Amino acid sequence: MSEAIETILNEIQEVFKKVDRSNVEKLVDVLSTNQRIFVLGEGRSRLMAKSFAMRLMHLGLHVYVVGETTTPSVQKGDILIAISGSGTTSTIVGMAEKAKNNGVMVVVVTSDQKSKLAHASECTIHIPAATKYRKEGELFSEQPLSSLFDQSVHIYFDAVCLAIVRGQKSGNEEAFVRHNNLE
Repeated sequence: MSEAIETILNEIQEVFKKVDRSNVEKLVDVLSTNQRIFVLGEGRSRLMAKSFAMRLMHLGLHVYVVGETTTPSVQKGDILIAISGSGTTSTIVGMAEKAKNNGVMVVVVTSDQKSKLAHASECTIHIPAATKYRKEGELFSEQPLSSLFDQSVHIYFDAVCLAIVRGQKSGNEEAFVRHNNLE
């Protein structure tokens, strides 16, 4: 088991050696505009999106997960964060393009900077981790499918949240007030 953990940690470290860390601050700046935030993804990317949305809510931001029954319509000036390892998931590409046509700022998180989804964005966050397609430019992974991409996205989003917390000069106490209290 410890060998598997070492493999995963080493792979994640290799990804973050190639991630443009200045994009963390760029995304923090975008999210600090007090605009409504919508997150979008399919499969495990959707789980990463929902995890990020939950933490942003804990930090006091107005965030929604696209596809949930209580999610309102997007409006001009809103922000959409679309996550797709390949950048080719047709439903994600279609919704990102539609959002852009409605005046929404589209931020894309993908392993493929030249993908159709990346072309629909105003800001692309490149996570060069392996996806299920094992395209050129993605880092090698022993893990199945897009596990390395998903893990790296989760850590990247946690880094964004930590930067937001530091900027707010807040901490666990303020976030805990917004945490689920019906459990």
